[in-house]
Amino acid sequence: MQIILTIAGSDPSGGAGIQADIKTITSTGYYAAAAITAITCQNSLGVSRIAPLESLLVRDQIISVLEDLDVSHVKIGMIGNNSIIAAIRDGLSGFSGEIILDPVLKASTGTSLLTDAPNSLSPLISLATVLTPNTNELSLLSGLNCSNKERSILAGQDILKTFPNLKAICLKGGHLKAEDDIITDIILCKTGSTISENSVTHQRLQTRNSHGTGCTFASAFSSFHAQHHDYVKAFTKAVTYVHRLLEQGQGDSLGAGTGPLVHYRQNR
Repeated sequence: MQIILTIAGSDPSGGAGIQADIKTITSTGYYAAAAITAITCQNSLGVSRIAPLESLLVRDQIISVLEDLDVSHVKIGMIGNNSIIAAIRDGLSGFSGEIILDPVLKASTGTSLLTDAPNSLSPLISLATVLTPNTNELSLLSGLNCSNKERSILAGQDILKTFPNLKAICLKGGHLKAEDDIITDIILCKTGSTISENSVTHQRLQTRNSHGTGCTFASAFSSFHAQHHDYVKAFTKAVTYVHRLLEQGQGDSLGAGTGPLVHYRQNR
């Protein structure tokens, strides 16, 4: 049995965070373990309150899981602050599997989910094998204005060259040129000093139900990499998985704001 550990914040509305991760991992056929970094008060309308957990409690959750379960992949989402970054790094000391880092810096409504500067994530990026930023996160992490595909690729290449352990970075195109009907998502993979590029194109969907897509994508990538042990295959299947959920949820009316994905439909 493949076991994936997700480390992230809690979303009581179930749309994002640890709840979306568990739903995604379960719906793709894997066992989900979970370590919570923060409690949030949020719903489809936004985030009203964040309470990061005590850092040693986060570390000890991770250690408890890794001491007992044979975890092959770790997915990291919302962190909260520098103390929790250090705690996660300590908790993962000695872990040799895949680490997929979704650098969650802000909620979709703009609320900051990391109280410290984006460059404080460097200790975790140095552990990660895969990075899954959105366009805004890519800009903040790289220091480049990723306003188009070419600049996003350049930023991704720079990050891959900076962190030796990092093997792949997923460049999600949904935030580029919102007026375009076709979205291009790109994965850059590093083998030695060579960086290769693969892309997937798909139709842009008009839906208000997109809460938790970043968390869902990173968790789906973790599951599909556990299945195929191939970054490009995992990327392609994760893009398809999220697109299908967005497509199936176009007519939903969960909540008064940005509605969540409904993961159970993947099994129907």
